[in-house]
Amino acid sequence: MFITFFNALKQAGLPVSLREYLTLMEALGARVTDRRVEEFYYLSRAALVKDERNLDRFDQVFGQVFEGLETVAGEDDVRELPEEWLRRLTERYLTEEEKAMVEALGGFEKIMEELKRRLEEQTKRHQGGSKWIGTAGTSPFGAYGYNPAGIRIGQHESRHRRAIKVWDKREFKDLDDTVELGTRNIKVALKRLRRFAREGAADQLDLDDTIQATVRKGYLDLKFVPERHNAVKVLLFLDVGGSMDPHIRICEELFSAARTEFKHLEYYYFHNCLYETVWRNNRRRHTERIDTWDVLHTYPSDYKAIFVGDAAMSPFEITHPGGSVEHMNPEAGQVWLERVTESFPKAVWLNPAPERYWGYTPSTQMIGAAMGERMYPLTLEGLDEAMRELSR
Repeated sequence: MFITFFNALKQAGLPVSLREYLTLMEALGARVTDRRVEEFYYLSRAALVKDERNLDRFDQVFGQVFEGLETVAGEDDVRELPEEWLRRLTERYLTEEEKAMVEALGGFEKIMEELKRRLEEQTKRHQGGSKWIGTAGTSPFGAYGYNPAGIRIGQHESRHRRAIKVWDKREFKDLDDTVELGTRNIKVALKRLRRFAREGAADQLDLDDTIQATVRKGYLDLKFVPERHNAVKVLLFLDVGGSMDPHIRICEELFSAARTEFKHLEYYYFHNCLYETVWRNNRRRHTERIDTWDVLHTYPSDYKAIFVGDAAMSPFEITHPGGSVEHMNPEAGQVWLERVTESFPKAVWLNPAPERYWGYTPSTQMIGAAMGERMYPLTLEGLDEAMRELSR
């Protein structure tokens, strides 16, 4: 468990070292705390986290690894083996020589005929045999054994890829075009929102113009142009906390891709619905807030506004002053959404919650209406549609 925790921290990008891990193990061995998960959390955080900027990622990894546990197991704890593990211990594994000695019954018709006969004759369960329907044997019929050609019955998945038929209820899924495939694919979707321009200092060699100028003048004449980049300007509003916690990863991937793809990107955080203030740093959101009016008056109308949130909240947070769960907002959330869409006519809302659930949440429908029905699922297909909308 502890090694899994350590590896998960490393995979999440936290700079934890082996020395710090050994210090944590030494503290556990010395019984510095008892085995309650809450106390182990504070002990491991003190031993492994050196920078407060990593606290959020540490909390996420800790929650994933120790979810559902109340105590931390020690080395002497005994655990029950899952029934599936015990059942798999009976599987039949043969060497290549032993496999070569196992003969097939014959063709398809012969195998089907024998299966019918044995279904009529067999009266009990068999294991390890070579004839009857059973498990862990060399019979052509059954599971977790081996035969060059047979019928697989009741086995979770293929092991030798030898079965000519599978007698089981197997569930298949369509290829999912809504699956989130990571930052690289998000970048591909965001590329639809492009308008290239050359602005700034002329520091990039223009090879064609250089060749032409050199030919005309008879000597080397270097020509430079400003770097060509995406001139689209994006204003990103990110919902954080509460029901957005399960969507942290996909939102991080979107944020990372957007920062790479758009040269002109400004971002702000909000919770549930937009109100009179937003913020840039979640750890300081109570002390360093920015007036939403200032945001609306800072950026010109050619910015594209993109909201990211699940739109799951009490309807009062949208319709009523004072409806916010965190403070007494002087004006209703829908008032601010209307102001944003008036200031930035090109605006969309990206929703990480599955689209099939939107109809069960009244607030989602209300936010969609406030955005002029420009709400799209945070999937590759949804991103593609949203970028098309912003490009019109």
